[in-house]
Amino acid sequence: MPLTLVSGPLRAGLAVLVLLAASAAAAADPDRAALRSVVKGLERWLDRAAPYPRPMEAPAIVFIDAAEARAMHRRAGRLDGRLRGLYAATGATIYLVRPWSPRDPRDVSALLHELVHHRQTEARHWYCENAQEWEAYRLQARWLGELGIDPGFYWPAILLEASCTPRDIHPD
Repeated sequence: MPLTLVSGPLRAGLAVLVLLAASAAAAADPDRAALRSVVKGLERWLDRAAPYPRPMEAPAIVFIDAAEARAMHRRAGRLDGRLRGLYAATGATIYLVRPWSPRDPRDVSALLHELVHHRQTEARHWYCENAQEWEAYRLQARWLGELGIDPGFYWPAILLEASCTPRDIHPD
């Protein structure tokens, strides 16, 4: 007869605690050493692929929840319909949306996209902030393509967003 240390309702309660602990661990931010390693690799890739030099100062990277990101910016970076990141030029801060993993290439590509914006903002003046999007998405798609991943971007929408053309034009 096997020895059972926990049974009945207590076992069910422990199972719930284990599941809560596992979900909390999954939602935890990656450790800073892993994040620095990913950023270093992306910066080296951008040094070769992007037309903008690496800025002297690295951006701050902050992890936020999806609700916070939506509240901060209506056009935050999306991939596969999931909000993944945004860049705030004021304060030179990249916001990555939880859950974010350095092992998920799509999450990492969102970080790359925001690093492109950091370079773009530091390199020149933009009359229309959205004009930065086309190139950031192109570099993100190229990086994902080198991994054999189709980004699945809807290019006509990205082109329209990056065109900086007024959208609500009504002729008299």
